[in-house]
Amino acid sequence: MTAADPDVDAFTRPYWQAAGEGRLLLRRCAACGRTHHYPREFCPHCWSEDVTWERASGRATLYTWSVVHRNDLPPFGERVPYVAAVVDLAEGPRMMTEVVGVPEADLRIGMDLEVTFRAEGGLAVPVFGPPSEG
Repeated sequence: MTAADPDVDAFTRPYWQAAGEGRLLLRRCAACGRTHHYPREFCPHCWSEDVTWERASGRATLYTWSVVHRNDLPPFGERVPYVAAVVDLAEGPRMMTEVVGVPEADLRIGMDLEVTFRAEGGLAVPVFGPPSEG
């Protein structure tokens, strides 16, 4: 584990286990019906605690990005340059992530992306790349 690794606890364990199985989970509020990401024990929209895990489609569009050329924190320094991004998930929430497999010159706001997972520090971390064919 490094300083950049997320904390896995009893609450977030289902999220990380699903990621390890190639599934992205969101939280959905039974009171207002909205989804949110990052996982919280309450709804950030209406404050209800009646929230459950739900499988996301894995589809997203690129909202914004920045190409990072220098980062001294492990494990990021080993993979510069990389594309730090914010995506709009098909279910509504925005998510901070990394875009992989897309040349910098091809990045466009609104481009379609799909979740994939990268093994990192014993976890599977969601990142986004071009949609799979078929």
